[in-house]
Amino acid sequence: MIAGIDLGTTNSLIGVMESGFPILIADSEGRRLLPSAVRFDEAGAPVVGWEALAEREKAVTSVKRLIGARVGDSAAVPFQTGKSGEPVRLLVGGQELSPEDISAIILQKLKAQAEAVLSTKIERVVITVPAYFNDSQRSATKRAGELAGLVVERLLPEPTAAALAFGLDKLSDRSRVAVFDLGGGTFDISILDLQEGVFHVLATQGDTRLGGDDFDAAIASEFQIPASEAEALKRQTDLPQEQQNRIQKVCRPILERTRRHCERAMLDAGIQASDLNEVILVGGATRMPSVREFVAEVFGCEPNTSQHPDEAVAIGAVIQAGILEGSVQNVTLLDVTPLSLGIETFGGLMNIIIPRNTTIPVKAGEMFTNAVANQTGMRISVLQGERELACDNWKLGEFAVNFPPMPKGQARVGVQFEIDANGILHVLVRDTVTGKDTTLALSSAVDVSDDALEKMLADSLEHAFEDMDDRQFAEAKLKADEMLPAIEVALASVEVDLAELQTIREAEQAVRKAIENRSLQKLKSSLARLDDATQSLAARLMEKAMGS
Repeated sequence: MIAGIDLGTTNSLIGVMESGFPILIADSEGRRLLPSAVRFDEAGAPVVGWEALAEREKAVTSVKRLIGARVGDSAAVPFQTGKSGEPVRLLVGGQELSPEDISAIILQKLKAQAEAVLSTKIERVVITVPAYFNDSQRSATKRAGELAGLVVERLLPEPTAAALAFGLDKLSDRSRVAVFDLGGGTFDISILDLQEGVFHVLATQGDTRLGGDDFDAAIASEFQIPASEAEALKRQTDLPQEQQNRIQKVCRPILERTRRHCERAMLDAGIQASDLNEVILVGGATRMPSVREFVAEVFGCEPNTSQHPDEAVAIGAVIQAGILEGSVQNVTLLDVTPLSLGIETFGGLMNIIIPRNTTIPVKAGEMFTNAVANQTGMRISVLQGERELACDNWKLGEFAVNFPPMPKGQARVGVQFEIDANGILHVLVRDTVTGKDTTLALSSAVDVSDDALEKMLADSLEHAFEDMDDRQFAEAKLKADEMLPAIEVALASVEVDLAELQTIREAEQAVRKAIENRSLQKLKSSLARLDDATQSLAARLMEKAMGS
């Protein structure tokens, strides 16, 4: 038996397939939702869920926002300890724990809850994650499952889970669906294409630190009330008009942060809102009337609210568990990687190996060689991002590959990227001369906030032309760096008259000046001029080489 788990920011759920139907498992009080909250009693034993919230001030909540994060990534967090740049640690109940440790405690509670009802052991699970979780966050979620004594068979993106729950596999032969998933602490927007039971994620966007918690904080500040009261207030549909207006006013800027993600996802998918067959709402925050109105405004149609917003993702996780078990058939899930992955190449350029929105699982690679003679090694920097220059992207990790000194272009190093079904990246580097393999374990987080992640995508559009100019300049400079020393070698080997030498020197000076002034057009034209000026020199050098 494989269980499906929605490990949520605010609430978590667990379920299994029974008699062909996805069933969510309730506790002894009949509650399917387990608050994602943990505290410790006086004896140091963990208290989870509803009981933890009985003393909310002592409980860690919304820990999902901290998975894979480092101190300083976001605003001050309760119970947080450690120095800036270090992985987040939480000091709670006299114990120092990681977000994975806290998540594992929640998973253990869900496991025990299911085992008590089913009278059988739960050891294999599917766990949902936001589609926009990066490699570090996905790896950390998988570690949390392992710490809880579970075998994580699959990490399933939440929008895909939601599409399964809504029964979208039963739509017409070809359908396109937008999943607007606004939970307690994360936001995802995904565009899915469905053909003959195959879900293909065309594009995904999101913010792993945007959700209902932000609405609660804004409403609590506006009305000067505790966050718990704000949470109840935001869902009321019968409020006086004056209160509704105040709530809409403070929540609108937060909602607007989702608009650009929706627009970018549709742009990436190559569709317009009118091309969509369905827009479905998932996540507790979508209960707010203002959220539903906003989604209708963005997509130009009324959203589908037929499923329970808090339970849809969990139901989808259970269906995915059924697919892996074999009890659910004729459904295939094809997800995508949300950001491009590549390595830094000579000249400081980003060489993309797996483009963003590539269907996963996927394996891709390229062969690289030494850029200079007698080079004895190569440093592989693994990058993630959408910019042309390596320095504008994020470094996931790096390592060195050593090889014997060889002439330029003689060393051969193969770099292979593999993204597994959970969206986790594995990097293999092979020295084809020695046959030695090196594997990169990406254990460190991408040390950037989600605001920076949003900025990365916005900047990739805003600076597209500048970035391309930067790449072309870097490539032209590489050509110049190769040509100028080669010309000096040629001049020392072949006699030239003063007029030809002067022409070459003037062309060389023009190249150097263009590089100094960082002028792409002048560098291109001066390189062409230098090419022309050295044609005769190159021909005589070739004749001399052939004659010898």
